Amino acid sequence: MTPSTGSTEELTQSGPPQTIEAVPVRHPGRWVGAAVVALIAASLIRSAIENPNFHWDVVGDYLFDHRILDGVVKTIELTILGMVIGIVLGVLLAVMRLSPNFLIRGASWFYIWVFRGTPLIVQILFWNFIAALYPSIDLGIPFGPSFIHLNANDFITLFLAGTLALGLNEGAYMAEIVRAGIISVEEGQTEASKALGMTRSQTLRYIVLPQAMRVIIPPTGNETISMLKNSSLVSVIALAELLYSAQLIYSQNFQQIPLLIVASIWYLAMTSVLSVGQFFLERHYGRGRSRDEPTSLFDQIRSGWSARHADPNRLIQRRDETGGR
Repeated sequence: MTPSTGSTEELTQSGPPQTIEAVPVRHPGRWVGAAVVALIAASLIRSAIENPNFHWDVVGDYLFDHRILDGVVKTIELTILGMVIGIVLGVLLAVMRLSPNFLIRGASWFYIWVFRGTPLIVQILFWNFIAALYPSIDLGIPFGPSFIHLNANDFITLFLAGTLALGLNEGAYMAEIVRAGIISVEEGQTEASKALGMTRSQTLRYIVLPQAMRVIIPPTGNETISMLKNSSLVSVIALAELLYSAQLIYSQNFQQIPLLIVASIWYLAMTSVLSVGQFFLERHYGRGRSRDEPTSLFDQIRSGWSARHADPNRLIQRRDETGGR
């Protein structure tokens, strides 16, 4: 039985298939929403620029005032030291929380319960008035002789009180973040390290923590930004960070709104820098975990604009050349 060749001849004579003209889907609702957002944004910007009560000239005069810059430096110092204390303490508390020993696990739980359950501003005030509870600080052997005697009023300065309050409070939150990262690692990793003869500390250092960083880094970046903003709470103890420096200035010239705008501009600038650093850290520790690497906002806008104005016929031709990939 001979196969019919009529259909084959017809396909040969008809030539290659014609290119499909793809018509992109229209989304009028998106354009209407974008127009509404743009209109509202333009009206707010115009209102802020034309409103004389903002006193933008005063903002420009005090934006780089030496008192404001000193407050910025103090804020950065509080943020860095507070996060260092918080991260180190958080890792220690997380390991203690996962310890099989009941007393060690209970001590970690109690610390987290106390420092997460009380307001940060109350803790700042407690550290500022710590001399009322302990006039002298003695360091030595527990229930034994003391080797170092410190006067609490002289030792616990305003800066140290603010740093301790921020760092110790952050340690409670970082403990839960680190614990979540540790338990996100599969138990098989720990069992394999035990089979290789690695100790618990070696397993934690070389196996668990490097893999847990993917989970730990994003919330840690958020905590750093929160720490930067929470440092303004130390103004209650008259520590001259950024906000209190602005308050000192407008208590003299009565320009409250312009000075608060100055402080807000500096906070926005510093948090923007931290956000960029967080993005690169997340991309570094997230390599090989997903097909699509995280992109910056500029890359997303650029790729979206390119896809919007791309030629549909060219896209189909490229897809045919690559075999549909």
